[in-house]
Amino acid sequence: MSAECCAGQLACCCGTAGCSLCCGCCPKVRQSRTTRFMYALYFILVVVLCCLMMSPTVAKAMQEHIPFFEDICQGIKAGDTCEKLVGYSAVYRVCFGMACFFLVFCLLTLGINTSKGCRAHIHNGFWFFKLLLLGAMCSGAFFIPDQETFLKVWRYVGAVGGFLFIVIQLLLMVEFAHKWNKNWHAGTASNKLWYASLSLVTLVMYSIATGGLVLMAVFYTRLEGCTQNKIFLGVNGGLCLLISAAAISPCVQDRQPHSGLLQSGLISCYVTYLTLSALSSKPGDVVLDTHGKNVTICVPDFGQNLYPDENLVTWLGTGLLIACILYSCLTSTTRSSSDALQGRYAAPELEVARCCFCFGNDVVEDPEEQPAGKKARRVLYDEKKGTVYSYPYFHAVFLLASLYMMMTLTNWFHYEGASIHTFFRESWSVFWVKMASCWTCVLLYLWTLVAPLCCPTRQFSV
Repeated sequence: MSAECCAGQLACCCGTAGCSLCCGCCPKVRQSRTTRFMYALYFILVVVLCCLMMSPTVAKAMQEHIPFFEDICQGIKAGDTCEKLVGYSAVYRVCFGMACFFLVFCLLTLGINTSKGCRAHIHNGFWFFKLLLLGAMCSGAFFIPDQETFLKVWRYVGAVGGFLFIVIQLLLMVEFAHKWNKNWHAGTASNKLWYASLSLVTLVMYSIATGGLVLMAVFYTRLEGCTQNKIFLGVNGGLCLLISAAAISPCVQDRQPHSGLLQSGLISCYVTYLTLSALSSKPGDVVLDTHGKNVTICVPDFGQNLYPDENLVTWLGTGLLIACILYSCLTSTTRSSSDALQGRYAAPELEVARCCFCFGNDVVEDPEEQPAGKKARRVLYDEKKGTVYSYPYFHAVFLLASLYMMMTLTNWFHYEGASIHTFFRESWSVFWVKMASCWTCVLLYLWTLVAPLCCPTRQFSV
C-alpha cells in the first residue's frame, strides 16, 4: 500500500491522473478547476516572495538571524548584504521571470480546443517540472546583462501591461452591467416581480453612489482650499449624471431597448469607489495654521496620526489586494468572459433570469464520468468534449496580472523609495492611475451606448 501511495505522489508531480491514487479523502473536483488553482497557487507563491523582497523588516531579520549571512551573500554574488535580492529591482526581475513563464504557456496553448492533445496535457499536468521552470526563469532574470537598461525598459513594459490588465477588468465590469440588466429583464416576461427587483437594486446603487460622493465632499474638502478635490468630485459626479442621462435618452433607447438605469447605476457605484480610492491615495495639501505650524488638510481628520499597528495594516491590505487580483484573474478567464471581450454573446432567447446569474456552471457533468458499478472518481475530467475556458487567454490574463502586481508593489513610477510598509501611503502616481481608470470606465460604458448610433450598419450585442 505504501508503494502505491509513493507512486501516486510521484505521479502527481508529472500529471493529474496520478493524484487520484492518494486523494480518496478529498472532495470531487473538476480537472479544469484544479488546473486553474495550481497556476493561481504559483502566482501567489511568487507574489509572496516579492512582498518579502519589498519588506525592510524581513531583510533586517534575515541579516540578524541567519549565520554567516554576509558570506552567503558574497558567495551567490548578491552583494555584501544581499542588496540585489531586495527592493524594487529584485521585484522587477522576479516578476519578469513569472511573466515569461505565463508567456511561454500562452504561446504553447494557442489554438487548443480539446484537452486530449499533447500540449493540453502539458498545460494540465507536470506541476513539479513547471515549478522548477518558474524558479529557473525567476532566478535567471538576475543574470541578465546590462541590468540598468533592462530595468529601465522593463519598467515601461510593466506600466503598459499593468494598465492593460486594468482595462480588461473595466471592460468586464461594463459587460457585467449589461449582462445583469439583460438577464433580469428576461424574467419580466413571466414574472412581474423582476421589475421590482430591478427598481430596488437600481435605487440602492444610486443611493450608494450619491451617499459616497456626499461623504467624500464632507471629508476630503473644506470651505477654503481643497480646490483639486472639489474639481475631481465635481467632474466625476457630472460623469455619473451624464451616463445616467445617456442610458435613458430616446436615441439610445431606440437602438438598445434593454439599456437602462441599472447599468448606469452600477457604473456610477464603481466610479464612486474608484474616486474614493484615488482621493485616499492623493497626498494632502500642507498649509500653515494660525500658530505657524504645518497642517495637512483635504484628508479625513480621523485618518491622521492613526497607525496603531502599521505592519498589521500593511500585510492585511496586501493580502486583500492579492485576493482581489486572483478573483479578477479567475473570473475574467471563463469562457463567457473571454467570449464577451471578443464581442460574442449568448442569444437573448436563451437567457434564464436568476438571482445569481454570474455563478452558473461552466459545464454540465458528463454521465459517462461516473460509470455504473465502479468506484466514484475524485477527479472529474470535464474537458473531454472541449475546453471549458480559453487556455491562451487564461495565461495572457495572468501575464498582465504579473505586470500589474509588479507595478503596484513598487508604487508604480515612485519606485525608488518604495517598500511594503509604504504600500498604502499617499502617492501621486497611484492617484493618477486610479483616476485614469475611473475615466476610462466611463468612456467604455459611453461607447457601448453611442456605438450603435455612430455605426448603424454594424451589429452590436450587449
